[in-house]
Amino acid sequence: MIPLEAVEARLTTLAAGTPTADDAAEILALGEAVLEHWVRARGETPTEDRQEGFRLLALHRQGARGLPSFNACRESCRELVYHHNLLTWQPDHPDADRRARMMALLANHLCLFVGGKLQTERLGEFCCASKPVRAQSG
Repeated sequence: MIPLEAVEARLTTLAAGTPTADDAAEILALGEAVLEHWVRARGETPTEDRQEGFRLLALHRQGARGLPSFNACRESCRELVYHHNLLTWQPDHPDADRRARMMALLANHLCLFVGGKLQTERLGEFCCASKPVRAQSG
């Protein structure tokens, strides 16, 4: 399993750069790796199942089971899949680079949320802002 710090570093690089439609599969896989960390932290084995055709959505469902606050990142997962679909179906679209960057930003957001959630389980009860984590560090 890729260390979460390495996943975050790669997503930060992609989000700060100019990812392309060619990066869509990697970004989706990095999103899955993030959720694998969450599921393993809960003492479970990450599922290989798919929800609506995507493992990312199945991992989210598994990670949210019994913990409603984890649903704070459900829309980020769904948007990540949406942008992946756009890039897969129309890799030469004029907005492809913008869509790839949005996908990288969404996956990075997911990584930051899960990283914060690993530190503060209550994160996400009111919104996905990491105020409890920022309060500890500042």
